[in-house]
Amino acid sequence: MSVVLMSDRRVAAIPVRECGEPLVDVRAHGALRVDPRKHDAAGAFAHLRQGVLHRLLHAQSLLPDGLRLLFVEGYRPPALQRRYFEEYAGALGRDNPGWTHTRVREAASRFVSPPEIAPHSAGAAVDLTLVDADGRELDLGTRMNADPEESEGACYTSATNITAEAGANRNTLATVLSEAGLVNYATEWWHWSWGDRYWAFRTNNPTAPYGPTEPGREAGPMTGGH
Repeated sequence: MSVVLMSDRRVAAIPVRECGEPLVDVRAHGALRVDPRKHDAAGAFAHLRQGVLHRLLHAQSLLPDGLRLLFVEGYRPPALQRRYFEEYAGALGRDNPGWTHTRVREAASRFVSPPEIAPHSAGAAVDLTLVDADGRELDLGTRMNADPEESEGACYTSATNITAEAGANRNTLATVLSEAGLVNYATEWWHWSWGDRYWAFRTNNPTAPYGPTEPGREAGPMTGGH
């Protein structure tokens, strides 16, 4: 399975032309179900760029009757992203002492984006799944955030080692989110984004409108680089 990873130099080479759009709290809108599993004291997890939220609401309107999106995590502060990446890369390095630094970085980026690229830290990415009318999560083949080692690759969106039901549910999720303009990171069925560097790469846009930002302030102009 050929997947362009977040660590790919072609992704890093895409310049950011920061548009300054603010982060908004999706809970304030009230139209999306928000799961508390990634809750943090500041409530950062529930924030997204305004444009991404609008696209999610459009995607939800396209779902079959009785289904809704379940929002799990959006914005992730850069320091937290760096910690996640370093911890996972460290574990991979310890488990595979013969790997080079480059191989460890590439393998880690299947599951956690390198901090300088991370769509979550730009408020551009969301981790989400589907629920029924009673709020019960549908079967999508793995638990959310199952890494490639744990899931034996079943976390990959196009994995074949899942049930037909899980595959159909993934297809439903992918259909509405793609229709709304979001792109998937193919190693994680639950991760979708709009406006970040990876989105720009996948959609052949020359620049990305969203770069790293912080809640409570508008992002300033950024003309390129990491």
